[in-house]
Amino acid sequence: MEPTAPARTGLLYGIGAYALWGVLPLYLHLLRAVPPAQVLSHRVLWSLLLLAAVVVATRRLRPLLVAARGRVLAMLTASAVLIAVNWFVYIWSVANDHLVEASLGYFINPLVNVTLGTLLLGERLDRLQAAAIGVAAVGVAILAASGGGAIWISLSLALSFGFYGLIRKVAAIDALGGLTIETAILAPLALAVLLHAGHTGTAAFGSGGRMDLLLILAGPVTAAPLLMFAAGARRLRYTTMGLLQFIAPTLQFLEAVLLFHEPVRTAQLATFGLIWVGCGLYAWSSVAAARR
Repeated sequence: MEPTAPARTGLLYGIGAYALWGVLPLYLHLLRAVPPAQVLSHRVLWSLLLLAAVVVATRRLRPLLVAARGRVLAMLTASAVLIAVNWFVYIWSVANDHLVEASLGYFINPLVNVTLGTLLLGERLDRLQAAAIGVAAVGVAILAASGGGAIWISLSLALSFGFYGLIRKVAAIDALGGLTIETAILAPLALAVLLHAGHTGTAAFGSGGRMDLLLILAGPVTAAPLLMFAAGARRLRYTTMGLLQFIAPTLQFLEAVLLFHEPVRTAQLATFGLIWVGCGLYAWSSVAAARR
């Protein structure tokens, strides 16, 4: 059983992270006129500047450099690639009115977390959790067989973030240090994208005060929930983090339907229904385990 104090702290971190991710589409929707690659690049560079300032101010640069070597550096390189893929697909989805599919991906993700925690971390999977995964798998199969929508969005988001969280849980580095190294790894490519955009006259930054401010805000908007997520993941069982993740896709789905008026197809409704049943089974199992 998890110690009470770390578990409570991890719970607060997890709830905060997923609530911020839940309202992230409201921010990204303001940037839908900016090419997704540029939005991603600004997220990386402004996050790196913010994180580097925090590292220097707290005198953690030397411990960070010592920790980010060998196996840890290789793991952070892999996690950097995964989070970059996740960010790009998500930004593209919001800009192209596919937030419904994106929210579906994050409904699938908790069940991906359960599977990874069981297969790779040795966490036990009870009968209800196994049933939850099976029901969700049927839902995904229905959507894939329907031939419509963009199931690739849902699956790429679910798998990329599932493996990202797994790596960050087992990597021997703290949340701040890990995210700083990840953004530093991605920074050269991000800088190249923005330099190319500037050379071709397609750069969004510099076009006006409001847009420039929104792009600068990409730093704290990106870094805050990721730091909270990584800190929570290290204090809680990975399957527990999966339970909290229902917060973000619920908010995203409501925004997609109520604010952005995206259509929901019959096959998507069937898939969502089965995913929600699977999530409900998992939640029930988690609550019962906590009571025991």
